[in-house]
Amino acid sequence: MHRRPATPRKPPDAWAGRPSAAAARPSTSSPWTSSTLAACREKGLWSSSCPPPGRATPPDSMKGFWRYLLKKNLDAQWLQGFRYAMFGLGDSGYQYYNFAAIKLRKRLSQLGATKPIIGIGLGNDQDSSGYEKALGPWLLSLWKSLNRTNPSLLPRIPDIINPNLNNLGDAKVEVIYYSSDDTPQDSILPDSKKLIGRARSMHPALKFHNDGEPEYMLKMVTNQRLTKKDPERDVRHFELEDPSSAVHYQVGDALEILPSQNPSAVNAFIKRCNLDPDCYISIRAKGGDEVSKSSPVNGLMDRIKLKTFVALTMDVASASPGRYFYEIMSYFATAQHEKERLHCFATTEDEKERLQKKRLQKERLEEFASPEGRDGLYQYNHKEGRTVLEVLEEFPWVHMPFEWLVQLTPPLKKRAFSISSSPLAHPNQIHLTVSVVSWLATPFRRKHGLCSTWLAGLDPNEETLVPCWIHQGSLPPPDPSTPLVLIGPGTGCAPFRAFVEERAAQRAREPTAPILFFFGCRNKDDDFLYRDFWPHHAQNNGVLSPEEGGGFFAAFSRDQPEKVYVQHKIREQSARVLNMLCSGAAVYVAGSSTKMPADVRAAMEEVVREKGVDAGWLRKLERAGKYNIETWS
Repeated sequence: MHRRPATPRKPPDAWAGRPSAAAARPSTSSPWTSSTLAACREKGLWSSSCPPPGRATPPDSMKGFWRYLLKKNLDAQWLQGFRYAMFGLGDSGYQYYNFAAIKLRKRLSQLGATKPIIGIGLGNDQDSSGYEKALGPWLLSLWKSLNRTNPSLLPRIPDIINPNLNNLGDAKVEVIYYSSDDTPQDSILPDSKKLIGRARSMHPALKFHNDGEPEYMLKMVTNQRLTKKDPERDVRHFELEDPSSAVHYQVGDALEILPSQNPSAVNAFIKRCNLDPDCYISIRAKGGDEVSKSSPVNGLMDRIKLKTFVALTMDVASASPGRYFYEIMSYFATAQHEKERLHCFATTEDEKERLQKKRLQKERLEEFASPEGRDGLYQYNHKEGRTVLEVLEEFPWVHMPFEWLVQLTPPLKKRAFSISSSPLAHPNQIHLTVSVVSWLATPFRRKHGLCSTWLAGLDPNEETLVPCWIHQGSLPPPDPSTPLVLIGPGTGCAPFRAFVEERAAQRAREPTAPILFFFGCRNKDDDFLYRDFWPHHAQNNGVLSPEEGGGFFAAFSRDQPEKVYVQHKIREQSARVLNMLCSGAAVYVAGSSTKMPADVRAAMEEVVREKGVDAGWLRKLERAGKYNIETWS
């Protein structure tokens, strides 16, 4: 999947056919559990945020919770008297903007929770200052309402509006350091899978959302460019292999990959923070059980080299820090500036200039941390794509303790890619279709997606292994007897390449239903992805061939004066599409979330209306799980 940036916003990294979780804020626990709701139901209060899905279904982290709310034994009085506050994290670039939050509010109301603490908040990543534009006023309104409800238990409103950073307190984590001489050899792991599992289980933001060790360490065996040599459009076909055993997955699944950070960036971060890269550390939450450093139960096996921990868990050179990062940084900037001002009389012009520069930088940090500086921070931090390392280097005299950096640096997240191969055709391989992300954050700052750039730089002749997890996809694998109508422009074709491969392999041993596939790109010569694959299956009685009831239709939008998109091809082939729908076909749509899904839906509705069929038929297909959409911005 290629997530096209809306200039000049920073896009998330390249995924292949997967809706994004990049906007979700890291946390140490999930509110989306039935036990959490049951406990809150007894207390009568609950507050949460809804991460943005890319389709008209709840996000993965909410699915179990949503199934619980749909139980038939929950009546209209089940949540009577229950009060809640809800803020949705959305992106109006998606067709289903803030769908999860709106749908959850409706369901809570149906169960008797008719009096929220305050109205629902809807954050929009497209706003000038992102989610923060709506979140700040919404939170202030929430605190005021809660303060009126129980002023003795909640912070005073002035402390929330203007927090006193002079009483900062401690970080929420404690880092214990050991020299390499004090670390026994049996605590040093040679196994890469175990090392990754250990490091990520230690990080406070990852330990409760950790999938453990990678399921597979796969080797890159093919790295093929699918587009012409255009620096603005680089789409790759990757083949990853386990040479010793089969890889267990099904079509529609996603492959999650933990990318490697540039070693020079990791080294620069460690040097900037005055850390010893060769020392060993262990990390625990503050307030946990006190354990002596010399005690064997302190967990010698829980020690890890500091450099390894940073490289595997802290996104220092890709992700932008949050606003709280700047608040804490401004605190240490103020403390260090005041300390130096008191101990330095600045007798020379150079000293005066240095102090003046530090004072201006301190004031800039304070402005970024203030509500008034929200727009300026969004421009500096998000639109211009500042990373943690870049921010630290732009304020070189501010020194934050490593405990705070562990807490505030965004965790290194896995990236998910739709699998574009069939396990029947490639039992020990997984294929991916990935757009290598690169964009101009400013006229002078070119940024690169972490994972896609790393994968594109791997040499199949080298022995680099890629840490991978299989993740159940949101596109359900179809039954061989179900006809398919597939719409996948651009890298939206990734999961459908797998569907076609799978059906071709199934057809060798049993009868299968036909497939109509609508593909789109800009130019036939420049970015026609898998230009030989589709025609191969569209002839000689292949699964896309007209003789078998199938078809392949490509829209090249820029190859003629008037632009032609997949929705135009759907209208041209309305008779075929309607015939497939009447035969019980399932519809799958994958690609950009901007206008394409809505335009495709309108074209499909037009097709069924022309034939005298109720357009509500598509809604029935959707409810039956036979109209599936996977989009991204």
